[in-house]
Amino acid sequence: MFIKSTTRHIRIYTAEVHKNELIPSNQVLTLDVDPDNEFNWDEVALQQVYSKFDQLVESYSGEDLTDYNLRRIGSDLEHLIRNLLNKGIINYNLDARVVNYSMGLPRVEVPESEGKYQLNQ
Repeated sequence: MFIKSTTRHIRIYTAEVHKNELIPSNQVLTLDVDPDNEFNWDEVALQQVYSKFDQLVESYSGEDLTDYNLRRIGSDLEHLIRNLLNKGIINYNLDARVVNYSMGLPRVEVPESEGKYQLNQ
């Protein structure tokens, strides 16, 4: 049975890749991170996503493999990507085919304005 979960930056398939083809599999999940190359990644950041994916898959061990469970995993990975972006670990790829700032506008550091526009609480 072929199941897939697609979010903006995460695609999960119940399949394995063979000669650039997806072959349905009940034993293998394939993860495609940022298929549109919206972000600039280094190996450490990618490994964080893959590690979180492994943890999430393990947390569903013994449960039925459903599209709902795959969507939950994909959603959790989207949150991780947003956190990586907010922490400056990854950033937008300005050479991407489409630059749409799907996770929010990029931060622009302007040293002259630092501390001038803080809200009083």
